[in-house]
Amino acid sequence: MKQSLHLRLGQQLAMTPQLQQAIKLLQLSTLDLQLEIQQALDSNMMLELAEEENSVAEQIETPREEAEYAELSNFNTASEIPVELGTDSSWDDVYGNSQSYTASAAEYDNDDYLQQYRPTQTLEEHLIWQMELTPFSDQDKAIATAIIDAINEDGYLTTSIDEIHQGLLSQMEELDLSELVAVLHRIQQFDPPGVAAADLADCLSIQLRQLADDTPWKAKALELTAHHLALLGSRDLTKLRRVLDMSEDELAEVVALIRTLEPKPGSRIQLDEPQYIVPDVFISRKGGDWIVSINPDTSPALRVNPYYSNLIKRADNSSDNISMKTHLQEARWFIKSLQSRNETLLKVARSIVDHQRDFFEFGARAMKPLVLREVAEEVGMHESTISRVTNQKYMHTPNGVYEFKYFFSSHVGTEGGGECSAIAIKAFIKELIENEDPNKPLSDHSLSEAMNKTGIHVARRTVAKYREAMNILPSNERKRTF
Repeated sequence: MKQSLHLRLGQQLAMTPQLQQAIKLLQLSTLDLQLEIQQALDSNMMLELAEEENSVAEQIETPREEAEYAELSNFNTASEIPVELGTDSSWDDVYGNSQSYTASAAEYDNDDYLQQYRPTQTLEEHLIWQMELTPFSDQDKAIATAIIDAINEDGYLTTSIDEIHQGLLSQMEELDLSELVAVLHRIQQFDPPGVAAADLADCLSIQLRQLADDTPWKAKALELTAHHLALLGSRDLTKLRRVLDMSEDELAEVVALIRTLEPKPGSRIQLDEPQYIVPDVFISRKGGDWIVSINPDTSPALRVNPYYSNLIKRADNSSDNISMKTHLQEARWFIKSLQSRNETLLKVARSIVDHQRDFFEFGARAMKPLVLREVAEEVGMHESTISRVTNQKYMHTPNGVYEFKYFFSSHVGTEGGGECSAIAIKAFIKELIENEDPNKPLSDHSLSEAMNKTGIHVARRTVAKYREAMNILPSNERKRTF
């Protein structure tokens, strides 16, 4: 095989470490970015927060003795502290000239309200706490623990009482099912009312039995929930009035009583830890213009430590100095990547505001269709970059906090040849349903016709798809019976 030389020209994209770091920071969420910044501050000696007033250089200018004893000029080094104070004396009697320290109110002023939330409590913990206060025997306490373990977050038993009994027989051979049922009834008296029920009918019946005996329509409500709850769910009111032998007004009273009950009792106790959203940008109006600004709390200002950077100039080519140079270069890359991220966020946010100005003026019904390609062409970036920017990034607007991706939606043609965004259609559907007659709710076909009259051509199936996406029930289930 003959060897030969060939000359070929080509282009290739090289992912340098700087570019990889910039892409990584660009796609990080606010929380992940703060963790990344903190890790960089902890690992790189050259990085520091720009708002820090006392740098390392300022600290070494003050002698150690002056820094430690500047506030103790009146301290008497010859005085001796007694081993014990007299029983009829106090500290102030011996050290009367000592200055008492009083913490200022500013030291206790904590503006981080996000951390001041009450601790979460699960339903299981709430039930165990009540079990510990109940005079159970050791065997009954073990049975109660097994029952509580079988209760889900909504307050219902996930396994039948027979299965729990079979599981406990290996520990208690002579355990009778009646003992298990007795403990179950005791737990069903715990807070919240209706807990440890087998199904919805059992849950409602437990709550009704705990009401006062003189509660109006209690007996009929118990009969309905125990035997005819399916008829109420299917809204077969004619058959329900016949089997209960009640008039329409009397049935309305019974249903009104049932509506006061809680179908998911565990939701009253189960407390989830709140999840707060920190916006990346703020949108505010100044005069007739909309101003976009970066949230300074999400990306604090960083700088290169001037003291350590000056040491490099006076140092030799030792390994320590080489390490410091490496840290300096990494710090500069990190600061530049953060600046690039903020500039990209601002460009994309401003482009979104320019396209969706009507949304900020008039609300969701004025939302215009927008795709990533339009913003990418405007800011001079690739669609994949815009996708990274809009993922898990939020903007604070006068209308609320929205994710960047919220402003991108498909379009539907209008009668005049224009386009309407899917978000605007959803807002229109929601407004029509909110203003409908509860006794005669609008069907999907009626909603489609109402939108066609405004010039927005939407099929019935499209209306049904958007309605289901907003978790809105169909017309037959939205109808108010009483």
